[in-house]
Amino acid sequence: MTKSKDGQPGKGNGDGKEETAPSTETAAQSQQAKPELNVLGQYIKDLSFESPGAPATLQSPPKNPQLQVSVNVGAAHKSGEAYEVTLNLDAHASGEGGVIYNVELAYSGVFQLKNVPEQMLQPVLLIDCPTLLFPFLRRVIADVTRDGGFPPLMLDPIDFRRLYAQNVARAEGQPSN
Repeated sequence: MTKSKDGQPGKGNGDGKEETAPSTETAAQSQQAKPELNVLGQYIKDLSFESPGAPATLQSPPKNPQLQVSVNVGAAHKSGEAYEVTLNLDAHASGEGGVIYNVELAYSGVFQLKNVPEQMLQPVLLIDCPTLLFPFLRRVIADVTRDGGFPPLMLDPIDFRRLYAQNVARAEGQPSN
């Protein structure tokens, strides 16, 4: 075994050159610099379900109901490395006779972000965090609509990366795909 200049054991690689083991300090610095995302908690911040036409809409459901769904993402710095990300979902079902149901849900999570570079903070908060929250929001919406007497509303997955790119392009005045 060879020794490096600082007296630490080194490793030969067979070509006569020496490879030194990384120092403990260097290993600690590289370990410390790795970005981390931790979920500290998630919760329903606000929930509303209205079925103004019940029980008539349950007894004879309207033909060809129309469903409109919108989702928005918001993020706020709380303290230190903690951020709150909120998914706001509005779903409105209507038929020939009017409103079938309205669901509004604000589903939030508190995330701890360590060693995330400043230029990556917004994409992490508006892409990665909502992606982690979405399956739970989806389950809440399905349960609420089912518990309201209707078939469960099973939302399709949302591509938060594409939505983020579209919003960035829109903000910069570029056409989005």
